Amino acid sequence: MASLKRLLIGKPMETKRLKHEKLPKWKALAVFSSDALSSVAYATEEILLVLALLGTSVFFYSLPIAVAILVLLLLVTLSYRQIIYAFPSGGGAYVVARDHLGTKISLVAGAALMIDYILTVAVSISSGVAALTSAFPGLLPWKVELAVALVLLLMVLNLRGITESATVFAYPTYVFIGFVLVMIAVGGWQLWQEGWHGFTMHEHASTAHMFASGYSLFILLRAFSSGCSAMTGVEAISNGVPAFRPDSSKNAAITMGWMSTLLGVMFLGITVLAAGFGVTPTEHQTVISQIGRHVFGNGLLFYLFQLATMVILVLAANTSFAGFPQLTSIMAKDGFLPRSLAARGDRLVFSNGIILLSVLAIALIIAFHAKTHSLIPLYAVGVFLSFTIGQSGLIKKLWNREEGRKFGVLLTVGTGAVVTGIVTLVTMIAKFTQGAWIVIVAIPLFVWMFIRIHEHYKKLGEQLRLDEREWQQRGKLLKPKVIIPISGVSKVVAQSVQYARSISDDITALSIIFDEKDEQKLRQKWEKFYPDIPLEVIYSPYRTILSPLLEYITKAEKEADRAPVTVLLPQFIVKKWWHTFLHNQTAIILRFFLIMKKDVVIATLPYHLRE
Repeated sequence: MASLKRLLIGKPMETKRLKHEKLPKWKALAVFSSDALSSVAYATEEILLVLALLGTSVFFYSLPIAVAILVLLLLVTLSYRQIIYAFPSGGGAYVVARDHLGTKISLVAGAALMIDYILTVAVSISSGVAALTSAFPGLLPWKVELAVALVLLLMVLNLRGITESATVFAYPTYVFIGFVLVMIAVGGWQLWQEGWHGFTMHEHASTAHMFASGYSLFILLRAFSSGCSAMTGVEAISNGVPAFRPDSSKNAAITMGWMSTLLGVMFLGITVLAAGFGVTPTEHQTVISQIGRHVFGNGLLFYLFQLATMVILVLAANTSFAGFPQLTSIMAKDGFLPRSLAARGDRLVFSNGIILLSVLAIALIIAFHAKTHSLIPLYAVGVFLSFTIGQSGLIKKLWNREEGRKFGVLLTVGTGAVVTGIVTLVTMIAKFTQGAWIVIVAIPLFVWMFIRIHEHYKKLGEQLRLDEREWQQRGKLLKPKVIIPISGVSKVVAQSVQYARSISDDITALSIIFDEKDEQKLRQKWEKFYPDIPLEVIYSPYRTILSPLLEYITKAEKEADRAPVTVLLPQFIVKKWWHTFLHNQTAIILRFFLIMKKDVVIATLPYHLRE
């Protein structure tokens, strides 16, 4: 196993190398922005899928919806740049809320972010597989297996370390950006030359007619909330500020500006091309692939574009692999998650967080059969809830700052908080029956789990706290009563007796027999080698070893008068893996039951077998 681990993730790295595991801006853009940038591959399609409920004649309204989303993107970007400078330790909305809005609200933000990261992996991988199956329909029956395999591949790459994964992921990200920008430029030129042959504002429906119907307005709001999936991942940079090279805050803020500019141009460009070309969503071909086929034709460029789209969608999940472990490590240090999530692994990454994210994402992919459209409704609630909480906490910080209030910044952040709050409510209502209810239920459950974990750690700390009086009592040396379970006299028993003599003078050997005739033979052999150590022999008429052993040890525990009882259990260390199933079974079961006893110490003595 150790050799396989080294092969997959590489040799361990010293802690002092952590300072070298920092990212330049161009690599950080690929690591932290791939989620946001890749969302252009499905955000426009999500808008059109909802608008299709009113008919293709209203597809033109995807354009004003896209513009509204871009205004929202601008507000959130300006707010989160402030968060980056104000909270350089990372953690995003969770840390902002923890420091300025209180524990419970911070836990809501933490839960929302965790769910968002898990969904990001599931949605991105599923979308990547959809891009692949659009080009190669023969792979459709294997989409779940392909998605799971891609998650495992990303997990291994991230376990190798942040700089290695960043180098691997950077180039495909920029290839995708290049392809999309070229597609927008060429597609725009085609529209300019050929004219607009898609849907128009006044084709079959008027604006007045659209807004006259309450149902139509609801559909428009639902389309807007679906399109807001384009903003997923925008907060990732604020969560991972410590991963940037110094000056980390400045570099992170610059990178966020790059990301938002690229995202806005790509999202609006794709939406314009979809409307201009009259693209209609289909079950087996994505909107972006239809645009790509229209612009690049059916040749090599189209298939390269599909490959680039698939790769960026898969790599988009890497944003979560960068942000989720960072967030869970901060929450673990605060005592709201298992402390093992705060520890860095061999390659200076939070390995346990990476593995946990992979397991949860795979479970979602399997549960939803790798269907992007089934996962998207779960997506935006957590994102915009964390946006709202993060900006609200920032408002409080800016209002209370000692150097004075900047009302322009307060107005921007306040507007962003109000708008994202409204979007959160709209998303909850519009997508409730489609699956948003799952997230609405999951967030309180996560918060309840965080609180219970924190209460446990708090009680554990109180239980383990050592005062002076107890220290003096514990300082008194009480030699244990040692019990050695035996089945005969052998080298293993000799080793156990030798160790027992080193820690105590009160030693008892204990044997369980099934035939009373065996007792005399065992006693003769025992007294020959160890006449000074008493041997207790218990006859078990029902041929069970466990019950008599436990009864004897429990009785010894009660009679020990505060002195600990130590049970010595030998364990064979075998040469071949399958030999494990031939030995140690009784000791394993006995250890399982004894571990629950308060004043019983279990000592395992390894005995190495030659064959």
